[in-house]
Amino acid sequence: MAIDRFGRNINYLRISLTDRCNLRCVYCMPEDMTFRPRAELLQDDEMMRLVHLFAGLGFRKIRLTGGEPTVRANVVDLVRQMAAAPGIEKVAMTTNGLLLDRLARPLAEAGLQRVNISIDTLDPDRFKKLTRWGRVEDVWAGIRAAEAAGLEIKLNAVVVRNYNDGEDLIDLARLTLHQPWQVRFIEMMPFGDVADFQLAGVVSEEELRAKIAAGLGPLRPVNDGQLDGEARLYQLDGAPGTIGFISSVTQPFCASCNRARLTADGRLRLCLLREKEVDLLSPLRDGADDDELRHIITDGIWWKPWGHQLAQDVIPLNRVMSEIGG
Repeated sequence: MAIDRFGRNINYLRISLTDRCNLRCVYCMPEDMTFRPRAELLQDDEMMRLVHLFAGLGFRKIRLTGGEPTVRANVVDLVRQMAAAPGIEKVAMTTNGLLLDRLARPLAEAGLQRVNISIDTLDPDRFKKLTRWGRVEDVWAGIRAAEAAGLEIKLNAVVVRNYNDGEDLIDLARLTLHQPWQVRFIEMMPFGDVADFQLAGVVSEEELRAKIAAGLGPLRPVNDGQLDGEARLYQLDGAPGTIGFISSVTQPFCASCNRARLTADGRLRLCLLREKEVDLLSPLRDGADDDELRHIITDGIWWKPWGHQLAQDVIPLNRVMSEIGG
């Protein structure tokens, strides 16, 4: 097992397949974002070697992120290899859904079990404003394709003050009255060049719950308020679906954190909101054997920090979200 110095069992790996994306969401990256040359990113064989090492250290769940993971070449084959890796029990993906219309079924057949699809508003004009390039109709096509392929579906909405913190919330929450989906509202987190915008746009969980309750009725806690992963769940009366709140800024869940992140350029990032990273790509390419790489990983995990220091104005500036993988 990979244990940190606080006794947490770290067994959930989020892998960024690429820093590239086919959208330019205002809270994620500048519109003129420059991406790394592909030669500087983990290649397929390098990524799979690390996956097998992490699995051997007790990692059981993988979530594929980006950028946008579906723009990675050979994504279906990578999912197939990861799902077949000894010890890996679940492979999931966070995606903007734009390419799921043609990829959902092949991904499901390869072993993908769940998709978390980003959809910050159902309004076409506001969706375009938030994503700069996107069409909400394409996301809906991806959602329906995922549903038809038998994938478990969760919908993610990053809430940005003055963009989608009004009727958009109500429209998204209302989906749970008709669908067995989990609709999750995520507090915006500050990173890199867009940190000032992100901090100014944070809408707290308390405010979100109050707005949804005012529009749709009381929210009942699910599982006595216990976290489902990183989300605190609620349910509207008679709803088959649930509403989740991920409040990393105002209500961090550091005590139950069991995750680490592997960036597309081969760094082990130990906390989403802290800059500390461990370089795995360089030793891998310099000829390190598996024992050496295991030692680097376990030593890094041991020093995983307890949590962020946003209250002390310590903001991660070395990357924007798309370079980390969320």
